[in-house]
Amino acid sequence: MKTTPVIQNSKFQFPIPISNFQNLRAAPVVRGIWSLMMLGGLALGVLNFSTHAAPIAGKRPNILFILTDDQGYGDLSAHGNPVLKTPNLDKLHREGVRFTDFHVSPTCSPTRSALLTGRHEFKNGITHTILERERMTLKATTLAQALQSAGYTTGVFGKWHLGDEATYQPNRRGFGEVFIHGGGGIGQIYPGSCGDAPGNKYFDPAILHNGKFEKTKGYCTDVFYAQATKWIDSRRKAGKPFYAYIPSNAPHGPYIARPEDKALYEGKGLAADTESFFGMLHNIDQNVGKLLAKLDEWGIAKDTLVVFMNDNGGTAGTKVFNAGMRAQKGTAWLGGTRASSFWRWPGTLKPADCGVLAAHIDFFPTLAEITGAKLSADVKKQIEGRSLVPLLENPAGSLPDRIQFTHQGRWPKFSDPNLAKFKMCSIRNTRWHLVSANGTAEPKWELFDVKADYGEQTDVAAQHPDVVKELAAAYDKFWAEALPLMVNEKVVGPALNPFQELYYQQFGGSPTAADLQKMDPSRKFGEEAPKAGKKKKK
Repeated sequence: MKTTPVIQNSKFQFPIPISNFQNLRAAPVVRGIWSLMMLGGLALGVLNFSTHAAPIAGKRPNILFILTDDQGYGDLSAHGNPVLKTPNLDKLHREGVRFTDFHVSPTCSPTRSALLTGRHEFKNGITHTILERERMTLKATTLAQALQSAGYTTGVFGKWHLGDEATYQPNRRGFGEVFIHGGGGIGQIYPGSCGDAPGNKYFDPAILHNGKFEKTKGYCTDVFYAQATKWIDSRRKAGKPFYAYIPSNAPHGPYIARPEDKALYEGKGLAADTESFFGMLHNIDQNVGKLLAKLDEWGIAKDTLVVFMNDNGGTAGTKVFNAGMRAQKGTAWLGGTRASSFWRWPGTLKPADCGVLAAHIDFFPTLAEITGAKLSADVKKQIEGRSLVPLLENPAGSLPDRIQFTHQGRWPKFSDPNLAKFKMCSIRNTRWHLVSANGTAEPKWELFDVKADYGEQTDVAAQHPDVVKELAAAYDKFWAEALPLMVNEKVVGPALNPFQELYYQQFGGSPTAADLQKMDPSRKFGEEAPKAGKKKKK
């Protein structure tokens, strides 16, 4: 397979650097021509300006980023789900630019780190969602830090899951307002540092708010959106641009919905877990609707860019609808990585589909360009993604082809990652998807032409050995670069989850023997541990 000579930037290849396109767009002559064309209504046959939005670089809108946990691409009525109804998320879909071939990581912590750093999760030290391998390297600069330096106020409300020890928490990573649960889910408890406050539940959870726990009232999603809404209101009254990040823990399992939400999907022939899962999504949808209504009420909707995504492939909803894709969360198949990506900015972005291959690592550079954030040379080197601003301005446009790398991670703690190099991994460009689902230290490649076979049913590796060779070589280069940056592989965590330690310091009491055994970092994960008991009081 012949290709244009490329410049490699670790995760992706471009025939020419994307900065050249950005510089061209910023050139005074080009800006002048653009202005004349817009004022004079000129049209050139090679360009279709009817789909263009106004230039958006440096416009500095407020930013509201909504990220759901374990909702799949098919878990939206706008994407064709025959049972689930999501009218408010459908509104974002209808009113925004929609990236229809947008991909994230197979699981949650990896996606979150890629969104915040603009590079592949393995290069952030994240190869799992627990066992200290969910901790985002302290050497990384985050999007939130870049936005703070650009004059934005920043807040996170919900699931952090990039390290629970003090130095890894969001208040040290660029967020001025922090309202989060611990671990990867409310009530979780794992060996080492990853875990939530003791005995936490989806109803009336204890939430860490700027360093102190608050015992809240209500359902977790309602609590997070209420706090975010209150904070956004305070920021708009202060006249400061804001970045509000709402990564809800829902609809991640355990599938616990409000009874009235679950009841909406009972009697429809669904499994009990799917009834609850869809009920949780209904609740998210209602909260999104309320927040959008507030933006209208406050008169800031046209000054606010709203971005909606999900963090990995689907789970409990895939048995109902998976948009024709193969597999789900935790896999390198398209069903494990394809995600919704809606960008709504009323009066600025024109609603349209955009089919250009895009990814989570594009989020940071895109928002940096929109907000005018100045990035140091080191941060520019860190970022592997590319700005989607040209596509937001013109969704019918194009960018050079690229290569994306996916790996499930999750090899056993303290083992050699090379032994799992080819286990559930893939390499993707616009047309081809090379997958090794069952390899180990050696690959078992299958190749799919996703333009003709998006369901990945027909392996064409034998017919295209040149494609296999080229993509496999790119993966070898990626792996060699990522391996020395997997900094958490040998880390031994603390004996007590930091959120538990902080909770007991604030409220008194101590963990049960069963909880201590669950948190014991010397315990091999997967070994049987006693069930958690009730909290002891001093």
